[in-house]
Amino acid sequence: MWYNTKATALLGIEYPIMQGPFGGNLSTVELTAAVSNAGGLGGYGAYTMSPQEIFEADKQLKAATNKPYNINLWVSDHDILPSGLSDDQYDKTAVLFKPYFDEVGIPLPEKPAPFQSRFENQLEVILDIKPKVFSFMFGVPSADVLEQCRRSGIATVGAATTLDEALFLEAAGVDMIIASGFEAGGHRPSFLASAESSLTGTFVLLQLIREKVKTPIIAAGGIANGKGVAAALALGASAAQIGTAFLACDESNALPIHREMLFSDAAKYTTLSRAYTGRLGRGLTSRIAKEIAGKEENVLPFPLQTTLVSPLRKAALDQQKWDMILFWGGQIAPILKHTKAKELMHSLIEETNAYFDDLKG
Repeated sequence: MWYNTKATALLGIEYPIMQGPFGGNLSTVELTAAVSNAGGLGGYGAYTMSPQEIFEADKQLKAATNKPYNINLWVSDHDILPSGLSDDQYDKTAVLFKPYFDEVGIPLPEKPAPFQSRFENQLEVILDIKPKVFSFMFGVPSADVLEQCRRSGIATVGAATTLDEALFLEAAGVDMIIASGFEAGGHRPSFLASAESSLTGTFVLLQLIREKVKTPIIAAGGIANGKGVAAALALGASAAQIGTAFLACDESNALPIHREMLFSDAAKYTTLSRAYTGRLGRGLTSRIAKEIAGKEENVLPFPLQTTLVSPLRKAALDQQKWDMILFWGGQIAPILKHTKAKELMHSLIEETNAYFDDLKG
């Protein structure tokens, strides 16, 4: 059967359907558990969380499901130079963004405080709680960490936006590789070259990696229904990872207006922008993303740009200035149909079943 793949065997799941793990407080225990309980692999994005928060979330996940789930971290969690953020850098960004702060009637924040990486401390919790699956973006943990995961029975999954990154991940010894196409919503997890130079589509990237890499591949980006899952499997993927369609479900922690926008006409238009976080990510096109295009060298490094924009985003939400906000979402959003995670999972399974049954017909 179509669902008997290397991924289902390796991850201990029934169907090779994975829910993208959302960072930035968009993941929930409810969504992750719903996907896992329906036979897929729920995903929980934890890169913004403290070790204690990750520990607590894992405890809740274990209470909500006895099935495997994935916890996701970012290996590289900032882009700040060792010398820190200069006043000159901040001043250039302030000039660029001041009109937007003036528009919503709030003062520009002061220069953001230095950021301390959390990854090493977060890793300790992962090795302690031992989720069935540990996925990571923006790089690969050390050989020692991957070995500890192997010894603990934790399956490791790295994300690649290019063939070079996939080869790098395979050489490091990860268990599975996500082929992350540029159609996907959220951040581009490039780590060997700039995200702007790593914009291959999912199904091309999948085929390139499949040709050169023996490690099982997960296709991600531009998949939201059973036909998308079937296409990924036909091209050699062992599983499909679905983000935007699950983000649009009631169980995610996306704001009601965010979910509403994903089902609106606005979802026809998406943009890759650094304007909101300092890293390149895809969301529904916003006025600020359009106006900052071509001036992104004056955006603060990640995550200091997030810190700067956070009060602006809050004020824009309060004042219902939706065109100032980048709501995360992928290019596939216009075909979304489901608002409940369980219904979406059932639909994905039924449609994929029907597609392969028709082929036999």
